[in-house]
Amino acid sequence: MTTTGEEHATGRGGPWWWTRWRSAVLDVGLAVGSAAECGAEGIRFAHDAGVPAAVGVVFGVLAGSTLVVRRKWPIAVVLVSIAITPAQMGYLMGIVGLYTLAASELPRRIIGSLAGMSFLGMLIVMFVRVRQDTQRGTWELGDWFVPFASITIAVGMTAPPVLLGMYVGARRRLMESLRERADSLERELQLLAERAEERAEWARGEERTRIAREMHDVVAHRVSLMVVHAAALQAVARKDPEKAVKNAALVGDMGRQALTELREMLGVLRSGDGAGAGVRERAAVPLVAVGVAAAAAASRAVDDEGGADGPCLSDVDELLGQSAAAGMAVDLSVEGETRSYAAEIEQTAYRVVQEALTNVHKHAAGAKTHVRLAHRVSEIAMQVENEPPPELASASAARLPSGGNGLVGMRERVLALGGVFVSGPTDAGGFRVSAVIPAV
Repeated sequence: MTTTGEEHATGRGGPWWWTRWRSAVLDVGLAVGSAAECGAEGIRFAHDAGVPAAVGVVFGVLAGSTLVVRRKWPIAVVLVSIAITPAQMGYLMGIVGLYTLAASELPRRIIGSLAGMSFLGMLIVMFVRVRQDTQRGTWELGDWFVPFASITIAVGMTAPPVLLGMYVGARRRLMESLRERADSLERELQLLAERAEERAEWARGEERTRIAREMHDVVAHRVSLMVVHAAALQAVARKDPEKAVKNAALVGDMGRQALTELREMLGVLRSGDGAGAGVRERAAVPLVAVGVAAAAAASRAVDDEGGADGPCLSDVDELLGQSAAAGMAVDLSVEGETRSYAAEIEQTAYRVVQEALTNVHKHAAGAKTHVRLAHRVSEIAMQVENEPPPELASASAARLPSGGNGLVGMRERVLALGGVFVSGPTDAGGFRVSAVIPAV
């Protein structure tokens, strides 16, 4: 960022009313020159007025030195120059004073009035002086020369400094306006950058949450079933070898599927899109790509062939079959006419049922579970309720770790579609998960 005009203004200073030392030196120099001019012209003024020459010199020096305050009181300087114009002195002070007056922030009517007074005083003085000079001269000039010369000199002494001062003042105001606009734009850009950073941080947080939710959906259910089958395998290994072999095969299949899905997501984390090479493989991976890969892997959690539309409500029967194979007593009831919904609605409904069953495996192994689906006119409702687990099953159940993210993920999915999610214990000692999702 460049240094703003406000920083420039506060970073420099001069004595008294001057903003810079250079301006103070210039004004003092002009005041010395004006005092010298007025002091020299005061000798002739004193001779014409019949007073001592020293009085005229002192008067001229004092009058000319008022130019030093031209930046603070430009009106006073112009009035002094107009006042001493009949004494035929203060020409430098009049020119510089008019320039300073025109370049200031004073109203135009004041500038015009003082400039007109200065012009009128200079016109009168020049008319008298030129007429006296022509009368004492040896050359013959027409009557036209006196007014022409006086008007020309008066205009030359008044108009250029006023016009130049107005131009410089307008340019200065333009530069200040541009500087203020630059400062304003700089502040706006800074605010926009801060807001963009906040939005980016928010987006990264949302994407991290989505990735965590998708990976949880991909892994939690299969790994939970693997642990349940492993516990069952340990229990029946000696009593029923045939059932133990079957459980071992199920554990192996689920483990291979979970590893395949994890490998796909980790591959995206390492190489971005999984197809790059060289430097591209080592490039930073956007969170969006990871989220997409996680969602794709999650969509293949049920369908081994990787259906394009991901899990849907028609796969709930297979999901319940997996839980039944793990020893859960589960039944399904469907109300209303079964129909198809948008892909994201069916996936969300499937994930709610899946995660609810996973929680039953974790926290209420052996409990009988009821799954209800209700197809209504403008919405689909689902409910997974488990009864209290038997004490024997609870004591012998495999201990499954829980991160406490399952219910949070379900709630986020349902609320993202404008639905309603409720979960909590039942009066009978079980647990109920209910969700309603708009069908449109």
